[in-house]
Amino acid sequence: MGFWFNDTDYLLQKGVTALAYNAFPTIYPQSYPQSYPQFQTPTQLSAVQQNNPFIWIQGGVAGANAYQVAPNNTVVLWDSEEQVIYIKSADMQGKPSIRVLDYTIRSEAPKTAQNALSGTDAQIPTRDELNAIQGQIDALKQQIERITNESTVQSVPKPKQRKQPDADVSAV
Repeated sequence: MGFWFNDTDYLLQKGVTALAYNAFPTIYPQSYPQSYPQFQTPTQLSAVQQNNPFIWIQGGVAGANAYQVAPNNTVVLWDSEEQVIYIKSADMQGKPSIRVLDYTIRSEAPKTAQNALSGTDAQIPTRDELNAIQGQIDALKQQIERITNESTVQSVPKPKQRKQPDADVSAV
């Protein structure tokens, strides 16, 4: 029968297993549990989170900081106590960052560009009104040009002539 630790059939019959990194087998039978508890990986966690689009937290920023986010993921956290939304992201190393948004509930629909133009308070000038305004602008330009031309003509000094002293006739 040879050495007892080299006889694999004998060891298998006794339920003794040898460790791969150990030259000497363990002489005690090894029993392993039939099932291990299943832990969720970050990808499984994000799949669970996507089923419920609203993640409600309590405690404000402290509650948002306590919420765990898998690396390279972003979650939207809704505060159940205040009108605040937290957008929490984690980079590749798992370092989190939080953006805080305050929201308000509107009682009426927001005005879009079409709604603003079709409202009663919107006043769009007609072509005739625009032409009248253009005529007023042209008249003002002509007045400005006339005033500036008059001021430049008046501001140019005329050369003065010197008076020659009169020769004293009596002195001659």
